[in-house]
Amino acid sequence: MKENRKSNLEEVIKIFWVFIIASIIGYVFEFIVVLVQKGYYECRQGLIYGPFIPVYGIGAIAYYLFFNKIKTRNKLIVFLLSMILGGITEYLCSFVQEVIFGTISWDYSYLPFNVNGRTSLLHCTYWGIAGIMYIMWVEPLINKIGRVSEKKVTKLVTIIVALFMLFNIIISCVAMYRQTQRLRNIQPQNKIDVFLDKYYPDEYLDKIYANKKNVITVDN
Repeated sequence: MKENRKSNLEEVIKIFWVFIIASIIGYVFEFIVVLVQKGYYECRQGLIYGPFIPVYGIGAIAYYLFFNKIKTRNKLIVFLLSMILGGITEYLCSFVQEVIFGTISWDYSYLPFNVNGRTSLLHCTYWGIAGIMYIMWVEPLINKIGRVSEKKVTKLVTIIVALFMLFNIIISCVAMYRQTQRLRNIQPQNKIDVFLDKYYPDEYLDKIYANKKNVITVDN
């Protein structure tokens, strides 16, 4: 029983760092793409604090869990499966964001072979390439994390970063939800709303989420 708990803890630590590493890699990738395409820096953060884009982290977790099960490292198979996994992840993240917050962070309606603008054949191809990069570079790094996950310093760092990310995710979600309420002309209902209006106003959030678009119907 003790060994099972220990093994489960190590697995959780690895999955957590898969999320963190991939979220940062995603941010760097988006930074480079925007810089090349537009010639200037544009913030593409997925959370209020830090260089994280969670959709990449979620996609990497899907890779980790899936490829741990099927075991294959044939690059063609990995590419095709990663296209499917990445496309589904991207679609679901866009759908959930729109349903909860009334916003979208990407719209591929202008591209051929897109699916409701939430993903496209081109971006699924990117996910396929990312899958190959994952098994070549990220997976070996994860294995190294696994080997040091028993060390106290690793657990301590993981706890500190996890607490920060928990706060980061919660404040990002509630701030975005409150912005949606403001867009619908909903006045603050409590002290939390007042706090969010003061410290996370529209101007601040729009600067962080520069590529975000509102898709809700505004009440007049």
